[in-house]
Amino acid sequence: MPDFKTELADYLEHYPNTEYIDTLLPDINGFIRGKRIPASGFKKLEKGCYLPCSVFSLDITGVTIEEAGLGMTIGEPDRICVPVPGTLAPSAADPEKIAQVLLTMQEEDGSGFPYEPRNVLTNIVQRFKTLGYKPVVALELEFYLIDPKRTSEGKIQPPVGFVTGVRETMSQVYSVDGLVDFAGFLDDVNQLAKAQGVPADSAVAEAAPGQFEINLKHGEDAVAACDHAIMLKRLIRELAGRYNYEATFMAKPYEEQPGNGLHIHVSLQDDAGGNVFANADGEDSKLLQHAIAGSIEMMPETVALLSPNINSYRRLVPDMYVPLHASWGHNNRTVSLRIPASGKADRRIEHRLAGADANPYLTLAAVLAGMLYGIENKLTPPEEALPGEGNDYPLLPHRPAEALSRLAEGELLSEYISQQYIDLYTLCKREELYQLNFLTTV
Repeated sequence: MPDFKTELADYLEHYPNTEYIDTLLPDINGFIRGKRIPASGFKKLEKGCYLPCSVFSLDITGVTIEEAGLGMTIGEPDRICVPVPGTLAPSAADPEKIAQVLLTMQEEDGSGFPYEPRNVLTNIVQRFKTLGYKPVVALELEFYLIDPKRTSEGKIQPPVGFVTGVRETMSQVYSVDGLVDFAGFLDDVNQLAKAQGVPADSAVAEAAPGQFEINLKHGEDAVAACDHAIMLKRLIRELAGRYNYEATFMAKPYEEQPGNGLHIHVSLQDDAGGNVFANADGEDSKLLQHAIAGSIEMMPETVALLSPNINSYRRLVPDMYVPLHASWGHNNRTVSLRIPASGKADRRIEHRLAGADANPYLTLAAVLAGMLYGIENKLTPPEEALPGEGNDYPLLPHRPAEALSRLAEGELLSEYISQQYIDLYTLCKREELYQLNFLTTV
């Protein structure tokens, strides 16, 4: 991978009219923080730029949680943030004049800042590497396009079709015809994703009016897979405005419709590039069984990371394509861990619990932590759930305070994500609940 100086020179050769670079640093909630750098500052960006470390202790409204200890109590210090190689790309806001680049925060000694979610994930991926395994990851993002104009009651509503001029009231899941009205928007998403190096794959009309799913192709760099998810969400929001839509990744925008999920597919490669989740005869391997078992056992502790907001828990209702129990099964979309119909080369686990509002880095960190726990301890999973039997398995936390307690008091996840980070995350999210009167004390 070329250094940023070389990458910038190549970029400006292709986009000579570039006037600004937006620097992007995803916070604890997956929201973008950063700066807009004018052309006069491009050269300085080669060495990075400074941002306060308190960006990783912001609540959902962007207010610093001082009790987390990263703000005024330690002098609101800055840390150097350096460009992530390979992420300099045209921005959806104005591809000819505005570029964007992801940042990652570092300590003074050059190590990753421990409270940055991207670095939390990097640490877990490194632990797989020491065992001789590489996670191969694909993310699937669901979202709604909605009309910027609200109903007379002030509620959101499905969009008016760009081609037909008709407002959607029904949707046919997987309908190709259902994509026609939004073909221009989806084509723009695909074209800009290519320009940004985001490996977007198929677009699917989902089970509700204006709901779509865009899949990212599987890749051998788990951290980059989450970088791509962050970039995809940003470009979808930007491009939606061009068509007089709004895009939302809220977990549950409509009470009566299915929510938005973030589904994560994971397989493991060995040093030779083989998929270790399948045996030579194509059957499930012991390693796959261990990974399932660890994920099932650790899952209750991870719910608060996969469902980070009050709205997230409105998605956790029966018969809405959301698993409510710690269960697993083959070719079965009613369970938390689905083993899709697959062959030897693509045997994988699909983790179906997270909402689209979850931070991709923290979500994947939690998913991989469960698998690693099972592999390291050679755990055996419970019996596979058959269709209609998923409800016989342990019920997962389905209220935010309960989920945060399971996270804070758990003893499994803290072996993979530091207790210091868990404490910071729990504190920030409990403060949000307190401010919204869901808790009487933090």
